[in-house]
Amino acid sequence: MTTARPDSGPVPPPGEGRGGLRVVRADEFAEPKPPLPARGSMDRLRAEHAALRERITAGDAKAVERQRGLGKHTARERLDMLLDAGSFTEIDQFRRHQASGRKLTDHRPHTDGVVAGSGTIEGRRVFVYAQDFTVFGGSLGQAHAAKIRKVMDLALATGAPLIGLNDSGGARIQEGVLALHGYGGIFRRQVAASGVIPQISVVLGPCAGGAAYSPALADFTFMVRDTAKMYLTGPDVVAAVSGERVSHEELGGADVHGGQSGVATVVHDDEESCLADVRYLVSLLPANNLDPAPRLPERGAAGDERPRLAELVPPEPSKPYDMRDVVAELVDDGDFFEVHEGWAANVICALARIDGDVVGVVGNQPMVLSGVLDRAASQKAARFVRFCDAFAIPLVTLVDVPGFLPGTEQEHAGVIRHGAQLLYAYCEASVPRIQVILRKAYGGAYIVMDSRSIGTDLSLAWPTNEIAVMGAQGAVDVLFRRDLAAAADPERLRRELVAEYTEQLMHPHYAAERGLVDDVIDPAHTRAAVAGGLAMLRDKRVQGPRRKHGNVPL
Repeated sequence: MTTARPDSGPVPPPGEGRGGLRVVRADEFAEPKPPLPARGSMDRLRAEHAALRERITAGDAKAVERQRGLGKHTARERLDMLLDAGSFTEIDQFRRHQASGRKLTDHRPHTDGVVAGSGTIEGRRVFVYAQDFTVFGGSLGQAHAAKIRKVMDLALATGAPLIGLNDSGGARIQEGVLALHGYGGIFRRQVAASGVIPQISVVLGPCAGGAAYSPALADFTFMVRDTAKMYLTGPDVVAAVSGERVSHEELGGADVHGGQSGVATVVHDDEESCLADVRYLVSLLPANNLDPAPRLPERGAAGDERPRLAELVPPEPSKPYDMRDVVAELVDDGDFFEVHEGWAANVICALARIDGDVVGVVGNQPMVLSGVLDRAASQKAARFVRFCDAFAIPLVTLVDVPGFLPGTEQEHAGVIRHGAQLLYAYCEASVPRIQVILRKAYGGAYIVMDSRSIGTDLSLAWPTNEIAVMGAQGAVDVLFRRDLAAAADPERLRRELVAEYTEQLMHPHYAAERGLVDDVIDPAHTRAAVAGGLAMLRDKRVQGPRRKHGNVPL
């Protein structure tokens, strides 16, 4: 633009040159720009808000890339896989920590490392939180914990299942005791919600220190191989204290907790199949302890014969078979959700449907340790029985058990105490209970596996049943020890005595004649008999004694 020099006289007004000539400005040739909304106007506020929400949802690009480099999805991607499309309502998206100190004051990302809210699974309401490893490594601080507690309170207040997706480095060290206090509040709410709403924990990354107690308190815990790790003290601490060198995977990987510790209920190879299985589990569970489990139309099971059952189970008591095949014949479409498949495999625990109704199935597994009960199997079955009882899910118990596993290791490890846990669980259960004795049912293990004496409502047995203190061979060796020692032909005498003992005390109708078995059924009629029994018991009501709570032999 032309301007007057300081010594050339008065400066003409804008738009005029000397002698009345107009001065042309260079910016008059530029394209006009749309004016910005005035600061404080609704349009400007809406635009700024939308931009902020978009940045929060997208996350830090480099951190997201690192997450994917670890073979993991982001928190929001996981929620998209878990929940029905478009159903998620997020709460506290703009929450930020209020802590101060090194590395905190100048770094206050929104969400504080956890995405929380509610959505639906197959149209049914759930509440969920997903820890975000791209923000503070998913570590838990005061604001982070407050968001989780808010979701838990809402789940309990509305009577809806709670699902936690865990991917966290543990307590946020910079926030000190406030982080520990945050964990405590979460654990207290989990205990308060136990038996009131189903709680599902999914471990998709690290879950260390105090954080590990949250999955341990849940009703069901899922883990993904290679990426999920869970332990109270990490490999470095273990090495410092004991000198033992161990990897993260060896210390707390998915297969360790799925096959040895029993902390993991289900183990998967990838996040997609894991979260799909969580959806399937939710479809089998009631929303809370006052609502029934979702029921499907009847399948005509009361008239359904399954002759294959008679072929699956050998009549000889010592020959193995897979109890899963029996379960598949009993339940609708052969479809069931097995828990703790890799841990204590000598007993099977599964959720399924019979004639449209959800049931819990417990069965001895002759393919593993001949189906004996030991301390791990007793504990596994006891927890499952108590879960089903808490949420009014009927129990079907399939019995083929030679007894408790003998040996000093079992006795010293507390097999009596653990066996008593299963006994307690069945005695306490007030849901409809049906026992089916397929073959052998010996000793204390027969009593513990929901026998008539501890309160089963309906006891059915196959013609192959053998109910006794012990097998005929063992009983003869104890009762006729001196006779056998003095006999000229001990083996012949033993065979004769075994046949006599079996005929007198272990024939198929012995227990039925004494009212300890309600019916001896054809194996092919088992599905129909169980379905009929469940229909008969559907309106069962039991008023328990007035007490604060019992004292489970933990």
